Amino acid sequence: MVGIVIVSHSKKLAEGIKELTQQMADRQLRIIAAGGMEEGTLGTDSIKISKAILEADTGDGVVVLVDLGSGILSAETAIELLDEEYFNTVKIADAPIVEGAVIAVIQASLGGTLAEVIHAAEEARGMQKL
Repeated sequence: MVGIVIVSHSKKLAEGIKELTQQMADRQLRIIAAGGMEEGTLGTDSIKISKAILEADTGDGVVVLVDLGSGILSAETAIELLDEEYFNTVKIADAPIVEGAVIAVIQASLGGTLAEVIHAAEEARGMQKL
């Protein structure tokens, strides 16, 4: 099953999105929140994100969802810190973090491939709320 990592500058925001998405997830799906800095301040930490990716990985790949621009840089660095074997199986989705995470979790829970989970998350960019 494709794992999900939620990267936010805020630990509380990442944990909240994890809590929300777990309500829709298969119990075996690994959703890992990687928010904030180790000391509890706002920010993103590449080491923390790398550890989250390894924890989320079950062998089918990992989709990373990110809140803001510098979080993308941290997530890219986190992937670079991993062994080369992960370079093709860990992908950052260009998706809104909440809607993208919800859709990614549903697709992953249905057994979607890495490409299918990324595609589903990225489709959330066009979702209308009204």
